[in-house]
Amino acid sequence: MDLNFTAEEQAFRERIRAWVGGHLPKDISHKVHHALDLSRDDLQRWARILGKEGWHGYAWPQQFGGPGWTAVQRHLFEEECALAGAPRIVPFGPVMVAPVIMAFGSKAQQERHLPGIMSGDVWWSQGYSEPGSGSDLASLKCKAERRGNTFVVNGQKTWTTLGQYGEWIFCLVRTSNEGKPQTGISFLLIDMKSPGVTVRPIVLLDCSVEVNEVWFDNVEVPAENLVGEENKGWTYAKYLLAHERAGIGEVNRAKRELERLKRIAKVEGLYDDVRFRDQIALLEVDIVALEMLILRVVSADRGSKNEGGKQSLDVAGLLKIRGSEIQQRYTELMMLAGGPYSTPFIKEAMEAGWQGDQALGGAWPGGAAHCAPLTATYFNYRKTTIYGGSNEVQRNIVSQTVLGS
Repeated sequence: MDLNFTAEEQAFRERIRAWVGGHLPKDISHKVHHALDLSRDDLQRWARILGKEGWHGYAWPQQFGGPGWTAVQRHLFEEECALAGAPRIVPFGPVMVAPVIMAFGSKAQQERHLPGIMSGDVWWSQGYSEPGSGSDLASLKCKAERRGNTFVVNGQKTWTTLGQYGEWIFCLVRTSNEGKPQTGISFLLIDMKSPGVTVRPIVLLDCSVEVNEVWFDNVEVPAENLVGEENKGWTYAKYLLAHERAGIGEVNRAKRELERLKRIAKVEGLYDDVRFRDQIALLEVDIVALEMLILRVVSADRGSKNEGGKQSLDVAGLLKIRGSEIQQRYTELMMLAGGPYSTPFIKEAMEAGWQGDQALGGAWPGGAAHCAPLTATYFNYRKTTIYGGSNEVQRNIVSQTVLGS
């Protein structure tokens, strides 16, 4: 197993680095490097820039309009984008529902939805979790009743990330109560402009709106929006979740944030503290280990032009476990490094530009650019070991599918 990049792969990296450097808007990369809020416009601007190049769906095969890159090329693309300060691609369209439509959708569904996802013009949301149905997703209750050529949907979804921007939503719905809970679930594509769809924002502790409730009140969905077969949605859901969990690892973002942690520690005078530097070193070792695991996967897939190969999906749960724990650790260390200056969070002041040492001389708590908004980020990242399937559940899956126990 060769973990070294070939000359051709290094040339590919240089090409991507030059392209990202010339096309990533500076105002967006500034926000990413300083942990400032990204607006819908910011996220969609970058998606459309990628879409024009045919790279918004950078992991797609050529037959569906993607670049057909190998696993190694996809890894290098992700790394260069992360280090340059590009926003994370909003995954719900290109990373999650698109592979399901490619694998199980009809030709009509592929022709209708894939172009809008690739271009970045259509914003998709995810309709999986419900109150009481998170990690135990098979217990979901949102119901879709078949009436001729229409499904009538009633129920609720929650924790719908960025659902306030959604134009379409892919939903798991219950179409049968017979047999095991998993056997009565179907996979529907729903236009969020349909009558009866209501989105209610959930305001978080830092006053931001990241997640939402989505209500369905007698929403009529054409039967042609059913993906695959009725009552087979659980199979498609597991396929989708494998892609989501692999993406949560985000080792390249962790490498970027590790450097930010070091900068914060140096500014705050903690980098000379041996005990604190030990914690940074331990984190760095974990990040390198995660990267080696990912490189082993992409090395095994070298030359493959499919969606990533069976092996990469088999270890998706393991990548999710380690990646999410690393994200929690670096946000914790950043907050500890910032100390009392990481606590204040005045959203309006930050949006107005009153956030940097240069602007205010660091004269007020929270005025240090390197410290904002560290506490808010720390609390927000408590979610990473829960969403996409809780880490406790993932450990059981890893033991069964990878270790064979």
